[in-house]
Parts: sequence; C-alpha cells; structure tokens
Amino acid sequence: MRDFYGTAIDTPLMLGTAQYPSPEIMERAFHASGASVATVSLRREAGQGQALWDVIRGLGVHVLPNTAGCHNAREAITTARMAREVFETNWIKLEVIGHADTLQPDPFGLLEAAEVLAAEGFEIFPYTTEDQILAQRLVDAGCRVLMPLGAPIGSGLGLNNRYGLKTLRAAFPDIPLVVDAGLGLPSHAAAAMELGYDAVLLNTAVAQAGDPVAMARAFGLAAQAGALATAADPMEPRDMAAPSTPVIGKAWL
Repeated sequence: MRDFYGTAIDTPLMLGTAQYPSPEIMERAFHASGASVATVSLRREAGQGQALWDVIRGLGVHVLPNTAGCHNAREAITTARMAREVFETNWIKLEVIGHADTLQPDPFGLLEAAEVLAAEGFEIFPYTTEDQILAQRLVDAGCRVLMPLGAPIGSGLGLNNRYGLKTLRAAFPDIPLVVDAGLGLPSHAAAAMELGYDAVLLNTAVAQAGDPVAMARAFGLAAQAGALATAADPMEPRDMAAPSTPVIGKAWL
C-alpha cells in the first residue's frame, strides 16, 4: 500500500469523526471499520471539549485535521496553523469551499492556500475536483496527495464522474489519490479502490446510518476488497461471451 508523506497506513479507509449519535458509537464504529486515519475538524473539536479529543486520541489511528467550514484561503490558512498547534501534526486536509449548496471546492482559494501552507512545511491533503490542470498546479505547489471528490459532500451519490477519476489516476500514477466525499454505500468504496485509488475518505454514510457500527465494518471490508481486487490484476471486460468450461476434448453425444 502506498504511503502518505512517508507514513504508511494499514488499511485504505479514512473515516470522519463528525455527526455520530455519541462519542461511544463513534469509537465503536472506528474499531469495527479498521480505519487507519481519523479526520478531525478544529472548529468542531473546539465546541466539543477535551473529552471527545481524548476519545479520538485513544483510537490509535493517524489524525488528519481539516479546514472544514473555510470559504476563502485566509480562513483556511489560519485554521491550518491553529490545527497544527492543537493536534501536533503537519498533516492537514485542506478544504476551501466555493459553493454553499454543492460544497464544491474553490480551486483558486485552494491553490492559494496550498502554496502558502506547503512553504510552511504542511503536508497537504487537498479536497479538490478531478480536474487534471488543477491537480497539476496543486502538485507543483507541493501537494504530494490529491483528494478528488466522488460526489458532493454528504450526498451519498457515489462516483459521479468515473471517467474523470479514472483519467486522473492514469495522469498521476506516482501520487497517492484518495476519493473524498459523496460515498454512500460500501460498493462505492470498492468501486473507487477498483479504479486504482489508494484510499477512500467518508463520514456521513457511516455516522448517519441506522447502525453506524455495522456500516463502518461494511465500508472497511469493501475498501479492502476493492484494494485486493486491484492488486489481483482483474480481467478486462469483453464484448463477447467466453465459456468457462472448455469445449476442446468434450465428448459429442
């Protein structure tokens, strides 16, 4: 499995920590999922207190702070700097939201913030689109991971643009890629991994499920199944049928 800024993760699942019915259910969901990374919002943690942060630290996973809720580069840069102090990590999931309804990233603000933060030694996980030009600009700015959205945040729609995600994978074979946002079913996670992605990141589909613990386990298994399938070199689709039982040597009656 590919590493992220020199850090190897054990499983290809990154899981958010928001919106769970309780900290206890969140903890159980993480253990069931086998997730290797927990994404944490500095703004949310500030309102939840020390108790929740203690639970997150006790999960034994890598912590990826994010700049959720930031709508311009200045806000994102300031939030990232505070997150590094609070969580004691150079990792930052960089979000600069450009549209209030779709929660699509602002490509201009994202690139501006990435350039500043990379120069300050941050290890950036940018929430971006599947646009290859923006992706190259982010890599040139110092990003060594790309996190294109599957669908709008919290929508559960899955992979809206498989072609775009597939071509992005082909264009950046040496960059770790994570499908971030919009996954609603475990099959969506498996499909992303089968496209050759290195991990998936999700929150709402687990936290707001009727049984978050069971759904977390399902997503963990699906992500690993997709990764195993990709590593096994799957067959290419064919237009014609091909018999699984050979006809050579078959007795004709």
